[in-house]
Amino acid sequence: MQKYGELLRELLEKRGIIDPVQAEIFLNPDYKRDLHDPFLMKDMEKACVRLYEAIDNNEKIIIYADYDCDGIPGAVILVDLLKEIKYKNYEVYIPQRNSEGYGLNLEAIKQFTKSEVKLLITIDLGITAVAEVAQAEVDGIDVIITDHHLPQDVLPRAYAILNPKVDDYSEKMLCGSGVIFKFAQGFIKKYGEYFKTKEGAEKWMLDMAGLATLSDMVPLLGENRALAYFGLKVLRKSPRPGLQKLLAKINIDQKYLTEDDVGFMITPRLNAASRMDDPMRAFELLATGDEVEAGRLADHLSKINDERKSIVAGIMREINKKFEKREMREVIVVGSPDWRVGVLGLVAGKISDEYQKPVFVWGKDENDCIKGSCRSDGSVSIVELMTETRESFIDFGGHELAGGFTVHSDKIHFLEEVLSNNFKKIISADLPLTKGEVPKAEGVFDVKLTLGEVNLKNWKEIEKLAPFGLGNPKPVFFFEGVKIEKIKKFGKNGSGEHLEIIFSDGGGAKAKAISFFSNHDSFETKLSEGLNVNLLASFDLSRFRGREELRLRVEDIM
Repeated sequence: MQKYGELLRELLEKRGIIDPVQAEIFLNPDYKRDLHDPFLMKDMEKACVRLYEAIDNNEKIIIYADYDCDGIPGAVILVDLLKEIKYKNYEVYIPQRNSEGYGLNLEAIKQFTKSEVKLLITIDLGITAVAEVAQAEVDGIDVIITDHHLPQDVLPRAYAILNPKVDDYSEKMLCGSGVIFKFAQGFIKKYGEYFKTKEGAEKWMLDMAGLATLSDMVPLLGENRALAYFGLKVLRKSPRPGLQKLLAKINIDQKYLTEDDVGFMITPRLNAASRMDDPMRAFELLATGDEVEAGRLADHLSKINDERKSIVAGIMREINKKFEKREMREVIVVGSPDWRVGVLGLVAGKISDEYQKPVFVWGKDENDCIKGSCRSDGSVSIVELMTETRESFIDFGGHELAGGFTVHSDKIHFLEEVLSNNFKKIISADLPLTKGEVPKAEGVFDVKLTLGEVNLKNWKEIEKLAPFGLGNPKPVFFFEGVKIEKIKKFGKNGSGEHLEIIFSDGGGAKAKAISFFSNHDSFETKLSEGLNVNLLASFDLSRFRGREELRLRVEDIM
Protein backbone atom coordinates (compact mmCIF):
# COMPACT_ATOMS: atom_id res chain seq x y z
CA MET A 1 0.00 0.00 0.00
CA GLN A 2 3.05 2.27 0.34
CA LYS A 3 2.90 3.24 -3.35
CA TYR A 4 -0.32 5.21 -2.75
CA GLY A 5 -0.48 8.67 -1.18
CA GLU A 6 -1.49 8.98 2.48
CA LEU A 7 -4.98 10.32 1.73
CA LEU A 8 -5.75 7.54 -0.76
CA ARG A 9 -4.49 4.92 1.72
CA GLU A 10 -6.80 6.29 4.42
CA LEU A 11 -9.78 6.32 2.06
CA LEU A 12 -9.09 2.74 0.93
CA GLU A 13 -8.87 1.62 4.55
CA LYS A 14 -12.25 3.28 5.22
CA ARG A 15 -13.62 1.03 2.49
CA GLY A 16 -12.11 -2.04 4.15
CA ILE A 17 -9.34 -2.34 1.54
CA ILE A 18 -6.01 -2.95 3.29
CA ASP A 19 -4.52 -5.64 1.08
CA PRO A 20 -2.31 -4.32 -1.81
CA VAL A 21 -3.77 -6.87 -4.26
CA GLN A 22 -7.35 -5.83 -3.39
CA ALA A 23 -6.34 -2.17 -3.70
CA GLU A 24 -4.84 -2.77 -7.15
CA ILE A 25 -8.03 -4.53 -8.34
CA PHE A 26 -10.24 -1.75 -6.95
CA LEU A 27 -8.22 1.17 -8.31
CA ASN A 28 -7.46 -0.33 -11.73
CA PRO A 29 -10.51 -2.11 -13.17
CA ASP A 30 -9.61 -4.57 -15.92
CA TYR A 31 -12.15 -5.59 -18.55
CA LYS A 32 -10.99 -9.19 -18.94
CA ARG A 33 -10.36 -9.83 -15.27
CA ASP A 34 -13.40 -8.10 -13.74
CA LEU A 35 -16.15 -9.17 -16.14
CA HIS A 36 -17.15 -12.74 -15.43
CA ASP A 37 -17.78 -15.34 -18.11
CA PRO A 38 -21.44 -14.82 -19.15
CA PHE A 39 -21.88 -18.61 -19.44
CA LEU A 40 -21.66 -18.85 -15.66
CA MET A 41 -25.34 -17.81 -15.78
CA LYS A 42 -27.36 -20.97 -15.65
CA ASP A 43 -29.51 -20.52 -18.79
CA MET A 44 -27.05 -18.48 -20.88
CA GLU A 45 -26.36 -21.35 -23.32
CA LYS A 46 -30.10 -22.01 -23.79
CA ALA A 47 -30.86 -18.30 -24.29
CA CYS A 48 -28.07 -17.85 -26.88
CA VAL A 49 -29.10 -20.95 -28.84
CA ARG A 50 -32.78 -19.87 -28.85
CA LEU A 51 -31.91 -16.38 -30.12
CA TYR A 52 -29.70 -17.91 -32.82
CA GLU A 53 -32.58 -20.22 -33.93
CA ALA A 54 -34.98 -17.24 -34.09
CA ILE A 55 -32.51 -15.36 -36.29
CA ASP A 56 -31.84 -18.41 -38.45
CA ASN A 57 -35.58 -18.94 -39.04
CA ASN A 58 -36.33 -15.20 -39.42
CA GLU A 59 -38.83 -15.36 -36.54
CA LYS A 60 -40.41 -12.17 -35.25
CA ILE A 61 -38.79 -11.08 -31.96
CA ILE A 62 -40.24 -8.69 -29.38
CA ILE A 63 -37.87 -6.82 -27.09
CA TYR A 64 -40.06 -6.06 -24.07
CA ALA A 65 -38.23 -3.56 -21.83
CA ASP A 66 -39.11 -1.70 -18.65
CA TYR A 67 -39.88 2.01 -18.98
CA ASP A 68 -37.09 3.40 -16.79
CA CYS A 69 -33.42 4.27 -17.13
CA ASP A 70 -32.45 0.63 -16.66
CA GLY A 71 -34.82 -1.10 -19.08
CA ILE A 72 -34.52 1.50 -21.83
CA PRO A 73 -30.69 1.43 -22.18
CA GLY A 74 -31.04 -2.39 -22.03
CA ALA A 75 -33.37 -2.31 -25.04
CA VAL A 76 -30.74 -0.21 -26.86
CA ILE A 77 -28.09 -2.87 -26.07
CA LEU A 78 -30.20 -5.66 -27.57
CA VAL A 79 -31.10 -3.56 -30.62
CA ASP A 80 -27.37 -2.80 -31.06
CA LEU A 81 -26.69 -6.55 -31.01
CA LEU A 82 -29.37 -7.27 -33.65
CA LYS A 83 -28.11 -4.38 -35.83
CA GLU A 84 -24.56 -5.72 -35.45
CA ILE A 85 -25.69 -9.03 -37.01
CA LYS A 86 -27.98 -7.21 -39.50
CA TYR A 87 -31.23 -8.76 -38.20
CA LYS A 88 -34.37 -6.72 -38.89
CA ASN A 89 -37.42 -8.79 -37.87
CA TYR A 90 -37.89 -7.37 -34.37
CA GLU A 91 -39.91 -4.74 -32.52
CA VAL A 92 -39.28 -2.87 -29.28
CA TYR A 93 -42.22 -2.71 -26.86
CA ILE A 94 -42.08 -0.55 -23.73
CA PRO A 95 -45.24 -0.51 -21.58
CA GLN A 96 -46.81 2.82 -20.60
CA ARG A 97 -46.00 3.62 -16.97
CA ASN A 98 -49.36 5.26 -16.23
CA SER A 99 -51.85 3.02 -18.06
CA GLU A 100 -50.15 -0.41 -18.26
CA GLY A 101 -47.82 -0.19 -15.30
CA TYR A 102 -44.70 -2.22 -14.62
CA GLY A 103 -44.05 -5.65 -16.11
CA LEU A 104 -45.43 -8.03 -18.70
CA ASN A 105 -49.16 -7.70 -19.31
CA LEU A 106 -51.71 -10.03 -20.89
CA GLU A 107 -53.15 -7.40 -23.25
CA ALA A 108 -49.75 -6.89 -24.86
CA ILE A 109 -49.22 -10.66 -25.16
CA LYS A 110 -52.56 -10.95 -27.01
CA GLN A 111 -51.30 -8.35 -29.52
CA PHE A 112 -48.02 -10.24 -30.00
CA THR A 113 -49.89 -13.50 -30.63
CA LYS A 114 -51.96 -11.82 -33.36
CA SER A 115 -48.83 -10.52 -35.06
CA GLU A 116 -47.21 -13.99 -34.98
CA VAL A 117 -44.37 -13.24 -32.60
CA LYS A 118 -42.30 -16.34 -31.85
CA LEU A 119 -39.76 -15.05 -29.30
CA LEU A 120 -40.17 -12.49 -26.55
CA ILE A 121 -37.12 -11.23 -24.63
CA THR A 122 -37.77 -9.24 -21.47
CA ILE A 123 -35.38 -6.64 -20.08
CA ASP A 124 -35.44 -5.58 -16.41
CA LEU A 125 -38.74 -7.36 -15.77
CA GLY A 126 -40.55 -10.70 -15.94
CA ILE A 127 -39.20 -12.65 -12.96
CA THR A 128 -42.60 -12.50 -11.20
CA ALA A 129 -44.76 -12.77 -14.37
CA VAL A 130 -45.88 -16.39 -13.86
CA ALA A 131 -49.36 -16.09 -15.48
CA GLU A 132 -48.18 -13.85 -18.33
CA VAL A 133 -45.31 -16.16 -19.31
CA ALA A 134 -47.64 -19.18 -19.14
CA GLN A 135 -50.07 -17.41 -21.52
CA ALA A 136 -47.27 -16.54 -23.95
CA GLU A 137 -46.04 -20.15 -24.00
CA VAL A 138 -49.61 -21.42 -24.61
CA ASP A 139 -49.82 -18.98 -27.52
CA GLY A 140 -46.62 -20.38 -29.04
CA ILE A 141 -44.30 -17.58 -27.94
CA ASP A 142 -41.04 -18.59 -26.25
CA VAL A 143 -39.98 -16.20 -23.49
CA ILE A 144 -36.42 -15.43 -22.44
CA ILE A 145 -36.54 -13.49 -19.17
CA THR A 146 -33.62 -11.18 -18.42
CA ASP A 147 -34.14 -9.48 -15.07
CA HIS A 148 -32.43 -8.65 -11.80
CA HIS A 149 -35.39 -8.24 -9.46
CA LEU A 150 -36.11 -10.57 -6.57
CA PRO A 151 -38.17 -13.63 -7.53
CA GLN A 152 -41.28 -14.71 -5.65
CA ASP A 153 -41.85 -18.31 -4.47
CA VAL A 154 -42.73 -19.63 -7.94
CA LEU A 155 -40.61 -18.88 -11.02
CA PRO A 156 -42.26 -18.37 -14.41
CA ARG A 157 -41.89 -21.38 -16.73
CA ALA A 158 -39.96 -19.41 -19.31
CA TYR A 159 -37.79 -20.93 -22.05
CA ALA A 160 -34.74 -19.43 -20.30
CA ILE A 161 -34.17 -17.16 -17.31
CA LEU A 162 -31.13 -14.90 -16.99
CA ASN A 163 -31.22 -13.42 -13.49
CA PRO A 164 -28.24 -13.58 -11.11
CA LYS A 165 -30.64 -13.69 -8.15
CA VAL A 166 -32.00 -17.11 -9.21
CA ASP A 167 -28.78 -18.89 -10.13
CA ASP A 168 -25.18 -19.29 -9.00
CA TYR A 169 -23.80 -16.32 -10.95
CA SER A 170 -21.39 -14.55 -8.60
CA GLU A 171 -22.38 -10.89 -9.26
CA LYS A 172 -25.84 -10.89 -7.66
CA MET A 173 -26.33 -7.14 -7.93
CA LEU A 174 -26.24 -6.53 -11.70
CA CYS A 175 -28.89 -4.11 -12.91
CA GLY A 176 -31.30 -5.09 -15.71
CA SER A 177 -29.09 -3.62 -18.42
CA GLY A 178 -26.12 -5.38 -16.85
CA VAL A 179 -27.91 -8.71 -17.35
CA ILE A 180 -28.80 -7.98 -21.00
CA PHE A 181 -25.21 -6.83 -21.56
CA LYS A 182 -24.06 -10.27 -20.33
CA PHE A 183 -26.49 -11.81 -22.85
CA ALA A 184 -25.02 -9.73 -25.69
CA GLN A 185 -21.50 -10.59 -24.51
CA GLY A 186 -22.41 -14.32 -24.37
CA PHE A 187 -24.03 -14.29 -27.81
CA ILE A 188 -21.03 -12.58 -29.41
CA LYS A 189 -18.67 -15.01 -27.68
CA LYS A 190 -20.65 -18.00 -29.00
CA TYR A 191 -21.70 -16.82 -32.47
CA GLY A 192 -19.51 -13.79 -33.19
CA GLU A 193 -17.36 -15.65 -35.68
CA TYR A 194 -20.40 -17.06 -37.52
CA PHE A 195 -21.91 -13.56 -37.94
CA LYS A 196 -18.46 -12.06 -38.74
CA THR A 197 -18.71 -9.81 -35.69
CA LYS A 198 -15.53 -8.12 -34.54
CA GLU A 199 -14.16 -9.48 -31.28
CA GLY A 200 -15.17 -7.19 -28.41
CA ALA A 201 -18.03 -5.66 -30.43
CA GLU A 202 -20.02 -5.52 -27.20
CA LYS A 203 -17.60 -2.93 -25.79
CA TRP A 204 -19.43 -0.14 -27.65
CA MET A 205 -22.58 -1.23 -25.78
CA LEU A 206 -20.88 -0.52 -22.45
CA ASP A 207 -22.11 3.09 -22.59
CA MET A 208 -25.67 1.83 -22.12
CA ALA A 209 -24.70 -0.77 -19.49
CA GLY A 210 -22.77 1.93 -17.60
CA LEU A 211 -25.58 4.48 -17.90
CA ALA A 212 -28.07 2.00 -16.40
CA THR A 213 -25.68 0.75 -13.69
CA LEU A 214 -25.15 4.34 -12.52
CA SER A 215 -28.89 5.14 -12.77
CA ASP A 216 -30.35 2.09 -11.05
CA MET A 217 -28.96 2.31 -7.51
CA VAL A 218 -26.98 -0.94 -7.57
CA PRO A 219 -23.75 -1.17 -5.52
CA LEU A 220 -20.75 -0.04 -7.57
CA LEU A 221 -18.53 -2.91 -6.46
CA GLY A 222 -17.21 -6.03 -8.21
CA GLU A 223 -18.48 -6.47 -11.76
CA ASN A 224 -20.76 -3.43 -11.40
CA ARG A 225 -17.73 -1.24 -10.67
CA ALA A 226 -16.14 -2.44 -13.91
CA LEU A 227 -19.38 -1.85 -15.90
CA ALA A 228 -19.72 1.68 -14.47
CA TYR A 229 -16.01 2.47 -14.93
CA PHE A 230 -15.76 1.29 -18.55
CA GLY A 231 -19.32 2.48 -19.22
CA LEU A 232 -18.27 6.05 -18.39
CA LYS A 233 -15.17 5.72 -20.60
CA VAL A 234 -17.38 4.70 -23.56
CA LEU A 235 -20.04 7.33 -22.73
CA ARG A 236 -17.33 9.99 -23.02
CA LYS A 237 -16.63 8.86 -26.60
CA SER A 238 -20.07 7.54 -27.55
CA PRO A 239 -21.04 8.44 -31.14
CA ARG A 240 -24.81 8.27 -30.40
CA PRO A 241 -26.35 11.50 -31.77
CA GLY A 242 -29.14 11.55 -29.16
CA LEU A 243 -26.71 11.40 -26.29
CA GLN A 244 -24.53 14.11 -27.86
CA LYS A 245 -27.51 16.44 -28.44
CA LEU A 246 -28.82 15.90 -24.91
CA LEU A 247 -25.40 16.69 -23.40
CA ALA A 248 -25.08 19.81 -25.56
CA LYS A 249 -28.57 20.91 -24.46
CA ILE A 250 -27.61 20.70 -20.77
CA ASN A 251 -24.11 22.18 -21.24
CA ILE A 252 -22.12 19.07 -20.36
CA ASP A 253 -18.79 18.50 -22.10
CA GLN A 254 -19.01 14.87 -23.22
CA LYS A 255 -15.33 14.13 -22.78
CA TYR A 256 -15.51 15.04 -19.07
CA LEU A 257 -18.84 13.32 -18.32
CA THR A 258 -19.07 12.14 -14.68
CA GLU A 259 -21.34 9.83 -12.69
CA ASP A 260 -22.93 12.96 -11.14
CA ASP A 261 -23.85 14.20 -14.63
CA VAL A 262 -25.50 10.85 -15.30
CA GLY A 263 -27.40 10.73 -12.00
CA PHE A 264 -28.49 14.36 -11.77
CA MET A 265 -28.81 15.44 -15.42
CA ILE A 266 -29.24 12.54 -17.86
CA THR A 267 -31.26 9.98 -15.87
CA PRO A 268 -34.05 12.42 -14.85
CA ARG A 269 -34.52 13.50 -18.48
CA LEU A 270 -34.70 9.91 -19.75
CA ASN A 271 -37.08 8.94 -16.95
CA ALA A 272 -39.24 12.00 -17.70
CA ALA A 273 -40.38 10.25 -20.89
CA SER A 274 -42.33 7.54 -19.04
CA ARG A 275 -43.41 9.79 -16.17
CA MET A 276 -44.82 12.58 -18.36
CA ASP A 277 -45.26 11.19 -21.88
CA ASP A 278 -44.26 7.98 -23.70
CA PRO A 279 -41.14 5.96 -22.70
CA MET A 280 -40.45 5.28 -26.41
CA ARG A 281 -39.23 8.90 -26.69
CA ALA A 282 -36.29 8.08 -24.39
CA PHE A 283 -35.54 4.86 -26.31
CA GLU A 284 -35.67 6.74 -29.63
CA LEU A 285 -33.29 9.41 -28.29
CA LEU A 286 -30.66 6.80 -27.34
CA ALA A 287 -31.17 4.59 -30.41
CA THR A 288 -31.56 7.08 -33.25
CA GLY A 289 -28.83 7.67 -35.81
CA ASP A 290 -30.55 10.81 -37.12
CA GLU A 291 -29.11 14.16 -35.96
CA VAL A 292 -32.34 16.13 -36.57
CA GLU A 293 -34.54 13.64 -34.70
CA ALA A 294 -31.93 13.52 -31.92
CA GLY A 295 -32.07 17.30 -31.49
CA ARG A 296 -35.88 17.35 -31.45
CA LEU A 297 -36.04 14.56 -28.85
CA ALA A 298 -33.37 16.17 -26.63
CA ASP A 299 -35.43 19.41 -26.59
CA HIS A 300 -38.65 17.50 -25.87
CA LEU A 301 -37.22 15.49 -22.97
CA SER A 302 -35.71 18.62 -21.38
CA LYS A 303 -39.05 20.43 -21.65
CA ILE A 304 -41.11 17.63 -20.07
CA ASN A 305 -38.47 17.21 -17.36
CA ASP A 306 -39.03 20.86 -16.37
CA GLU A 307 -42.79 20.17 -16.22
CA ARG A 308 -42.10 17.10 -14.08
CA LYS A 309 -40.08 19.21 -11.64
CA SER A 310 -42.93 21.65 -11.09
CA ILE A 311 -45.45 18.80 -10.54
CA VAL A 312 -43.15 17.17 -7.94
CA ALA A 313 -42.63 20.54 -6.21
CA GLY A 314 -46.42 20.99 -6.03
CA ILE A 315 -46.95 17.54 -4.49
CA MET A 316 -44.15 18.15 -1.96
CA ARG A 317 -45.83 21.40 -0.88
CA GLU A 318 -49.09 19.48 -0.30
CA ILE A 319 -47.28 16.78 1.66
CA ASN A 320 -45.40 19.25 3.88
CA LYS A 321 -48.75 20.82 4.76
CA LYS A 322 -50.26 17.39 5.61
CA PHE A 323 -47.21 16.48 7.74
CA GLU A 324 -47.54 19.58 9.95
CA LYS A 325 -50.43 17.96 11.80
CA ARG A 326 -49.61 14.29 11.74
CA GLU A 327 -47.81 11.88 13.98
CA MET A 328 -45.09 9.86 12.23
CA ARG A 329 -45.15 6.08 12.41
CA GLU A 330 -42.38 3.58 11.54
CA VAL A 331 -43.48 3.60 7.88
CA ILE A 332 -44.93 6.64 6.12
CA VAL A 333 -47.88 6.19 3.73
CA VAL A 334 -49.22 9.27 1.98
CA GLY A 335 -51.28 9.79 -1.16
CA SER A 336 -54.02 11.50 -3.11
CA PRO A 337 -56.20 10.38 -6.04
CA ASP A 338 -55.09 13.59 -7.83
CA TRP A 339 -51.37 12.79 -7.85
CA ARG A 340 -49.73 11.62 -11.05
CA VAL A 341 -48.54 8.05 -10.52
CA GLY A 342 -45.47 8.46 -12.76
CA VAL A 343 -43.72 10.96 -10.47
CA LEU A 344 -44.41 9.30 -7.12
CA GLY A 345 -41.07 7.41 -6.94
CA LEU A 346 -39.29 10.78 -6.87
CA VAL A 347 -41.63 12.02 -4.15
CA ALA A 348 -41.13 8.85 -2.07
CA GLY A 349 -37.36 9.24 -2.41
CA LYS A 350 -37.44 12.85 -1.20
CA ILE A 351 -39.60 12.02 1.85
CA SER A 352 -37.48 8.96 2.71
CA ASP A 353 -34.28 11.05 2.56
CA GLU A 354 -35.80 13.72 4.78
CA TYR A 355 -37.44 11.49 7.42
CA GLN A 356 -35.10 8.45 7.22
CA LYS A 357 -38.00 6.00 7.06
CA PRO A 358 -39.51 3.63 4.48
CA VAL A 359 -42.09 5.60 2.47
CA PHE A 360 -45.08 4.55 0.33
CA VAL A 361 -46.71 7.20 -1.88
CA TRP A 362 -49.89 6.50 -3.88
CA GLY A 363 -52.05 8.11 -6.55
CA LYS A 364 -54.66 6.95 -9.07
CA ASP A 365 -53.75 5.85 -12.59
CA GLU A 366 -55.72 6.26 -15.83
CA ASN A 367 -57.72 3.09 -15.05
CA ASP A 368 -58.76 4.41 -11.62
CA CYS A 369 -56.41 1.96 -9.85
CA ILE A 370 -54.59 2.96 -6.67
CA LYS A 371 -50.92 2.64 -7.56
CA GLY A 372 -47.74 3.96 -6.09
CA SER A 373 -44.02 3.83 -5.46
CA CYS A 374 -42.04 3.06 -2.34
CA ARG A 375 -38.51 3.72 -1.17
CA SER A 376 -36.51 2.38 1.76
CA ASP A 377 -34.02 4.34 3.82
CA GLY A 378 -31.94 1.14 4.08
CA SER A 379 -33.41 0.05 7.43
CA VAL A 380 -35.46 -2.71 5.79
CA SER A 381 -35.78 -4.44 2.43
CA ILE A 382 -38.85 -2.85 0.85
CA VAL A 383 -39.72 -6.10 -0.98
CA GLU A 384 -39.52 -8.08 2.25
CA LEU A 385 -41.82 -5.53 3.90
CA MET A 386 -44.36 -5.78 1.07
CA THR A 387 -44.15 -9.59 1.05
CA GLU A 388 -44.98 -9.57 4.78
CA THR A 389 -47.97 -7.31 3.95
CA ARG A 390 -49.03 -9.08 0.75
CA GLU A 391 -52.77 -9.26 1.69
CA SER A 392 -53.01 -5.48 1.34
CA PHE A 393 -51.60 -5.44 -2.19
CA ILE A 394 -53.08 -6.52 -5.53
CA ASP A 395 -49.57 -6.50 -6.95
CA PHE A 396 -46.07 -5.42 -5.92
CA GLY A 397 -42.43 -5.79 -6.91
CA GLY A 398 -38.99 -4.22 -6.80
CA HIS A 399 -35.70 -4.68 -4.97
CA GLU A 400 -34.30 -3.89 -1.51
CA LEU A 401 -34.41 -0.10 -1.76
CA ALA A 402 -37.21 0.67 -4.22
CA GLY A 403 -40.45 -0.79 -5.52
CA GLY A 404 -43.92 -0.27 -6.89
CA PHE A 405 -47.33 -1.46 -5.76
CA THR A 406 -51.08 -1.59 -6.48
CA VAL A 407 -53.48 -1.54 -3.50
CA HIS A 408 -57.08 -2.65 -2.90
CA SER A 409 -59.08 0.58 -2.51
CA ASP A 410 -60.66 -0.67 0.73
CA LYS A 411 -57.22 -1.32 2.26
CA ILE A 412 -55.37 1.89 1.43
CA HIS A 413 -56.46 3.71 4.60
CA PHE A 414 -55.11 0.92 6.83
CA LEU A 415 -51.88 0.45 4.87
CA GLU A 416 -49.69 2.64 7.10
CA GLU A 417 -50.73 0.79 10.24
CA VAL A 418 -50.23 -2.69 8.73
CA LEU A 419 -46.86 -1.79 7.19
CA SER A 420 -45.64 -0.17 10.44
CA ASN A 421 -46.60 -3.24 12.49
CA ASN A 422 -44.87 -5.55 10.01
CA PHE A 423 -41.81 -3.28 9.96
CA LYS A 424 -41.56 -3.70 13.77
CA LYS A 425 -41.86 -7.48 13.39
CA ILE A 426 -39.06 -7.65 10.78
CA ILE A 427 -36.76 -5.35 12.75
CA SER A 428 -37.33 -7.12 16.06
CA ALA A 429 -36.56 -10.46 14.41
CA ASP A 430 -33.23 -8.73 13.71
CA LEU A 431 -32.75 -10.63 10.50
CA PRO A 432 -29.31 -10.45 8.89
CA LEU A 433 -29.12 -8.25 5.81
CA THR A 434 -30.35 -10.06 2.72
CA LYS A 435 -27.64 -10.71 0.18
CA GLY A 436 -26.82 -7.56 -1.70
CA GLU A 437 -28.58 -5.22 0.72
CA VAL A 438 -26.51 -2.19 1.54
CA PRO A 439 -25.71 -1.63 5.22
CA LYS A 440 -25.89 1.92 6.55
CA ALA A 441 -22.53 3.73 6.40
CA GLU A 442 -20.68 3.84 9.69
CA GLY A 443 -19.61 7.30 10.75
CA VAL A 444 -20.51 10.47 8.92
CA PHE A 445 -17.13 11.34 7.42
CA ASP A 446 -14.08 9.61 6.00
CA VAL A 447 -11.14 11.82 6.91
CA LYS A 448 -10.48 15.10 8.76
CA LEU A 449 -8.82 17.74 6.52
CA THR A 450 -7.88 21.41 6.63
CA LEU A 451 -8.98 23.92 3.99
CA GLY A 452 -5.35 24.12 2.85
CA GLU A 453 -5.64 20.48 1.76
CA VAL A 454 -8.42 21.29 -0.70
CA ASN A 455 -6.14 21.13 -3.74
CA LEU A 456 -5.86 19.40 -7.10
CA LYS A 457 -3.23 16.94 -5.86
CA ASN A 458 -5.72 15.55 -3.30
CA TRP A 459 -8.56 15.71 -5.82
CA LYS A 460 -6.56 13.44 -8.15
CA GLU A 461 -6.06 10.95 -5.27
CA ILE A 462 -9.80 10.94 -4.51
CA GLU A 463 -10.72 10.59 -8.18
CA LYS A 464 -8.92 7.23 -8.35
CA LEU A 465 -11.78 5.76 -6.30
CA ALA A 466 -14.44 6.87 -8.82
CA PRO A 467 -17.04 6.14 -10.08
CA PHE A 468 -18.91 6.88 -6.87
CA GLY A 469 -22.38 5.69 -5.97
CA LEU A 470 -24.15 3.11 -3.85
CA GLY A 471 -21.63 0.85 -2.07
CA ASN A 472 -18.79 3.27 -2.94
CA PRO A 473 -19.96 6.70 -1.76
CA LYS A 474 -18.09 9.88 -2.53
CA PRO A 475 -15.66 10.55 0.37
CA VAL A 476 -16.90 13.12 2.88
CA PHE A 477 -14.36 15.27 4.76
CA PHE A 478 -14.60 17.01 8.12
CA PHE A 479 -13.34 20.59 8.40
CA GLU A 480 -13.29 21.70 12.04
CA GLY A 481 -13.77 25.27 13.23
CA VAL A 482 -13.92 27.06 9.89
CA LYS A 483 -15.28 30.58 9.47
CA ILE A 484 -18.01 31.66 7.05
CA GLU A 485 -16.46 34.63 5.21
CA LYS A 486 -19.15 35.24 2.58
CA ILE A 487 -22.53 33.81 1.54
CA LYS A 488 -24.00 34.39 -1.90
CA LYS A 489 -27.23 33.03 -3.43
CA PHE A 490 -27.24 31.82 -7.03
CA GLY A 491 -29.48 29.83 -9.38
CA LYS A 492 -31.00 29.53 -12.82
CA ASN A 493 -32.58 32.79 -14.03
CA GLY A 494 -31.74 34.50 -10.73
CA SER A 495 -33.80 32.03 -8.68
CA GLY A 496 -31.34 32.10 -5.76
CA GLU A 497 -32.17 28.51 -4.76
CA HIS A 498 -28.51 27.51 -4.20
CA LEU A 499 -25.78 28.87 -1.90
CA GLU A 500 -22.13 29.69 -2.57
CA ILE A 501 -20.13 30.01 0.67
CA ILE A 502 -16.50 31.08 1.15
CA PHE A 503 -14.90 29.42 4.20
CA SER A 504 -11.58 30.36 5.80
CA ASP A 505 -9.48 28.87 8.59
CA GLY A 506 -6.98 30.27 11.05
CA GLY A 507 -4.06 29.36 8.78
CA GLY A 508 -5.05 31.80 6.02
CA ALA A 509 -6.49 29.13 3.70
CA LYS A 510 -9.81 29.71 1.95
CA ALA A 511 -12.14 27.42 0.01
CA LYS A 512 -15.33 27.95 -1.95
CA ALA A 513 -18.23 25.58 -1.23
CA ILE A 514 -21.63 25.20 -2.83
CA SER A 515 -24.85 23.86 -1.38
CA PHE A 516 -27.62 23.07 -3.85
CA PHE A 517 -31.29 23.73 -3.03
CA SER A 518 -30.37 25.40 0.28
CA ASN A 519 -30.84 28.66 2.11
CA HIS A 520 -29.55 30.25 5.33
CA ASP A 521 -31.99 28.13 7.41
CA SER A 522 -31.27 24.73 5.83
CA PHE A 523 -28.84 23.59 8.55
CA GLU A 524 -29.06 23.14 12.32
CA THR A 525 -27.32 26.50 12.76
CA LYS A 526 -28.70 29.54 10.89
CA LEU A 527 -25.91 30.62 8.55
CA SER A 528 -24.42 34.09 8.79
CA GLU A 529 -21.15 35.73 7.75
CA GLY A 530 -18.49 35.66 10.46
CA LEU A 531 -19.87 32.50 12.10
CA ASN A 532 -17.48 29.69 13.12
CA VAL A 533 -18.81 26.25 12.19
CA ASN A 534 -17.86 22.63 11.54
CA LEU A 535 -18.23 21.62 7.91
CA LEU A 536 -18.83 18.25 6.27
CA ALA A 537 -18.16 18.36 2.52
CA SER A 538 -16.97 16.40 -0.50
CA PHE A 539 -14.62 17.60 -3.26
CA ASP A 540 -16.26 18.84 -6.45
CA LEU A 541 -14.48 19.76 -9.69
CA SER A 542 -16.67 22.07 -11.75
CA ARG A 543 -16.06 22.50 -15.47
CA PHE A 544 -18.85 25.02 -16.01
CA ARG A 545 -18.45 26.76 -19.39
CA GLY A 546 -15.11 25.01 -19.91
CA ARG A 547 -13.44 26.53 -16.83
CA GLU A 548 -12.00 24.13 -14.25
CA GLU A 549 -12.62 25.08 -10.64
CA LEU A 550 -12.05 22.91 -7.57
CA ARG A 551 -14.57 23.60 -4.82
CA LEU A 552 -16.36 21.80 -2.00
CA ARG A 553 -19.91 20.47 -2.04
CA VAL A 554 -21.58 20.93 1.35
CA GLU A 555 -22.97 17.82 3.05
CA ASP A 556 -23.76 19.48 6.38
CA ILE A 557 -22.87 22.52 8.50
CA MET A 558 -22.94 22.28 12.27
